[in-house]
Parts: sequence; structure tokens; C-alpha cells
Amino acid sequence: MPRTLIITNDFPPKTGGIESFVHEMALRRPEGSVVVYCSSPAPADAAADPHFDLRQPFPVVRDAARVLLPTPRVAARARAIADMEDCDTVLYGAAAPLGLLAAGLGRDTPVKRQIALSHGHETWWAALPGSREALRRIGSTTDTLTYLGEYTRRRLARALTPDAAARMRQLAPGVDAQRFRPGCGGEDIRRRHGLGDRPVVVCVSRLVPRKGQDTLIRAWPRILADVPDAALLIVGDGPHRDRLRAAARGMDSVVFTGPVTDEELPSHYDAGDVFAMPCRTRRGGLEAEGLGIVYLEASACGLPVVAGDSGGAPDAVLPERTGLVVDGSLPGPTARAVIRLLKDPDRAAQMGAHGREWVSRKWSWEHTAARLDALLNGSQDLPD
Repeated sequence: MPRTLIITNDFPPKTGGIESFVHEMALRRPEGSVVVYCSSPAPADAAADPHFDLRQPFPVVRDAARVLLPTPRVAARARAIADMEDCDTVLYGAAAPLGLLAAGLGRDTPVKRQIALSHGHETWWAALPGSREALRRIGSTTDTLTYLGEYTRRRLARALTPDAAARMRQLAPGVDAQRFRPGCGGEDIRRRHGLGDRPVVVCVSRLVPRKGQDTLIRAWPRILADVPDAALLIVGDGPHRDRLRAAARGMDSVVFTGPVTDEELPSHYDAGDVFAMPCRTRRGGLEAEGLGIVYLEASACGLPVVAGDSGGAPDAVLPERTGLVVDGSLPGPTARAVIRLLKDPDRAAQMGAHGREWVSRKWSWEHTAARLDALLNGSQDLPD
């Protein structure tokens, strides 16, 4: 059994998609096989959960720095931890930039295999001079650079050597289909916001321009023309909040929940009949969706989804089977897709049922953990 040192800046109690991904992978490793070396959390995060590290079933070694960088000091400490804990594998929570430590950790240490997880931000590393060369080095000095889906694989492979590109393997976050399921509390959310039995379109995401909440609001009058009693439930918070509220002023059928807890997140999906997040690519392709875990969480709750065609978002949808993919920069296609699903509830229910089956089979945390286990054990043939 490999003993793994996880080196990461992205770890709870800080919250976020990468943090959850890395933490879930650590929890699913065999007992006694993991040590985590990570940066110190921000004071607010530490205060929110001061005993987080002590509750973990594995050692957590916190660096004094708020951000780990691939410096000689961090490299020396990582080597010391690997030696003291007899770690023979390393998992980088995010390939860039900490994967640059791989060349040094591979020399004169017990480390035999190194795996670097990639997420969405590495795609812009692959697009820019300087960072592209750094990513190429990471790919060449680690045993495997993972990717979320076909979009991120293509973007990353352009920066790598042919040999490193051939060694890439998919490893994406999973979805807990026991938490995210039909009937997991949506009725309570509907009562809380006075939605009753109206047709509800739900969007769960951080409120930033590329996620497409503004496109949904622009499309909303057209949707109401065909489905007058529909309601739009926008879940989340972010820097675009005030602009979105201003854009929806006078639309009583648009409801903003504000931020919600992780415990209540599944029930907010379950409050909807259709999930829509028409994301779009911005800044010349540098700002795009890496995968779109929200579509998979919505599918697990039995909802048909409307996804934008940004980056890897379509990798989380089976078109015409679990949902629809639209041009997220235009309100027209979004409106037509939402209307189609709201006015054909039988077809929408079929898509939702197929989506739940697909997520339970292909996107479970157990499936992801099995693939990581194979990588850490040196196999390039991963479970389907």
C-alpha cells in the first residue's frame, strides 16, 4: 500500500471546489496511508473551525506561510516530511505551481511516484508564455498529470511533451448521490421562499459574470411569456450580486437566496424543476468553466440541466439525455431551452432520471477514489 504525502494550498477549513476535492480524496485513502502538508488558513477560516485538523483521520502538517510556493524552503520541508513519514508517493492538490517541486522530490528520497491534479486554472497556464513552460516541466517531472474532462485535456496537452501528454489520465471530482438526491429537502426551501408548486428554475453558483446568471435574468421575460407562473431561484453569493439584483429589479418571480450552508446545498437543488447555469467563456478564452460540478449535483437530484458551452461544462452533460447545452452569451438560446423543459415535464423527468443514473454510475466519489488508487499504485489502466 503506498503511503502518500499530499502537498496543497487548497485544504479545509478554507472552502472551495478544489479544497473539497483534495479533502475527499484524502478521506478515502486507506487508514494510515496519508499525510497532508498544506498552507495555513486565513484567520477567518481558522476561527470558523479551529479544531478541524485535530478531527482528521490523518496527520495535517501546517506551514506557517499562507501560500506554499515551490521554493527551496518548501521543497526542503516536503522532503523532510516524506522522509520522516516514509512516504513513497506524492499527490499535488493542484499541479500549478506546486508540481514544480516534483523534480527535487524525485531525487534521493523514498518517493517513487508523483501525481499532480489539475483543475480549471491550469488551462490558462497552458496558454501563456512562461507559465506554459512551467506546466511543461510539471508534466515531464511527474508521473501523471490529471485532467477534469476532454476540454481540459486538450488545452493542457498542447503545453506538454508528447510523452507527458500520453501519460495524462482523467480524475474529476465526485458527487455524493446519497446527499444529492430527489426529495432531499426541496419542499422546505420552496416554503421558505413562498414558491409553492410553481415551476422553478434553479441556478446554484458563485455570482460572477461568467456563470451566466445575468443571461438567465435577461432571458426571464421571454420565459415568463410562455410559462407565466415560473420562478427563478438564484442560489449563492459573489461580487456580481448587486448588479444581478439591480438587473432583476421589478421581477417578483426572481428570488435571491444569498449564501447557503453546505448542509443546505442539496435541498436548494431539490427545490427546482430545471437547473440552468448558462456559463460563458470570457477574456479571450482565459476564463472558462473547467468542468461544472453543479450540473452533476443537479443531475444527482434528478433535474434536467441547461449548461453553457464554456470550456469543459459540456463534459458534465449528455446532450438530449441529461440536459441541453446552449450558447451562454445569448439570452435567446437559454430561454428556448428552459421553456422546452418546463413545457415538457415528462421529457424533463426522463432527462433527470437518466442524469441521476449516469452520475451514480460514473461520477461517484468511490469511482474517483478507485482511479486515484490505481494511479498511486503505478497503474495506467484505470477503472471505467
